[in-house]
Amino acid sequence: MNFELDEEQVMLKTAARDFLEKECPKKLVREMMEDKRGYSPELWKKISDQDWLGLTFPEEYGGTGCCFLDLAVLLEECGRALLPAPIIPTVVLTAHPIMAAGTEEQKKQYLPKIANGEMILTLAFMEASGGLEASDVNVTATPSGDNFIINGTKLFVPDAHIADYLLCVTRTKNGPDKEQGTSLFLVDARTDGIRIEVLKTMTDEKLCEVVFNNVAVHKKNVLGKLDQGWPVMKRVLVEAQVAECAWMTGGARWAMEISIDYARLRIAFGRPIGSFQAIQHKLANMAVEVEGATSIVYYAAWTIMENNPDMTLAASMAKSWCGETYKHATFDGVQIHGGIGYTWDHDMHLYLKRAKACEVTFGDSNYHREKVAQMLHI
Repeated sequence: MNFELDEEQVMLKTAARDFLEKECPKKLVREMMEDKRGYSPELWKKISDQDWLGLTFPEEYGGTGCCFLDLAVLLEECGRALLPAPIIPTVVLTAHPIMAAGTEEQKKQYLPKIANGEMILTLAFMEASGGLEASDVNVTATPSGDNFIINGTKLFVPDAHIADYLLCVTRTKNGPDKEQGTSLFLVDARTDGIRIEVLKTMTDEKLCEVVFNNVAVHKKNVLGKLDQGWPVMKRVLVEAQVAECAWMTGGARWAMEISIDYARLRIAFGRPIGSFQAIQHKLANMAVEVEGATSIVYYAAWTIMENNPDMTLAASMAKSWCGETYKHATFDGVQIHGGIGYTWDHDMHLYLKRAKACEVTFGDSNYHREKVAQMLHI
């Protein structure tokens, strides 16, 4: 079995790293942590000029027709650079479901504008329960003439404050089967009745509370079939989990490589600290986990690309593994760097904080191990 990237994927990976090293230094990452928008419109335009936003779109919608595995390779480099841009919310969480379930009119309306950087979208899904199941969807959408009236609160919505449209997951019918009666709406973020507040986070990522108060949305803005939105959401969650894993793997590999370099150069007791067994064991564990994460992410991305029935299992396996890997790599990276690793001036803490945030995004390791056990019929 060949786990190597093909020539085009290697070129994409190399070009992405070169671009991000030039355009996304840690100075910009830190600036965007303090910036109210959380991203640079100038960098966003440059990203769109690289054709990253439409990477997986068909050519007729302004894309380049690449596959999900190509996107995973790109997101790995974005995670390595801690790219402060709404690429996963816009591309994976909203554009992909539009491609999968949208009408031709919806595809033509949104996808070309996403591909050229004109439009930012995000997914409004999670609620107060914090769950990822259909039963956790309680924001309501009630029919009223040609419109639906949306009421309720969504939490931890990424980049909602800068989004042009929200893909809102709603309850349109109640019944014993909660997967029935779930509907998706494309909602203009400027519609009357929407209130958006940026929440305070450990990483200064811009996660928002979005309150819908009698928000009128035309029925033509339903994405997919009314009351049958959950199959679309299940696919979104799988893709989101694998995208997050690719991002985490990039960050974990950065932490490993920086720690190896430091262990070679830092002298203590007359020799490099990398010559001490305790440091060697930490670095060896990092390498094992990071290489394992890379393999499982690429496999999970491949199952999505091939529409393989094991994609849900692969995504949960990847999320449980990568969440632990990123956390371990950054924790050990801080310890290997010693006192300097704890300082604001060093970049390791940026990755450690992101590792803790990514760990719980779209389900933590315990949640996904339970999912794996269920799928194995244990």
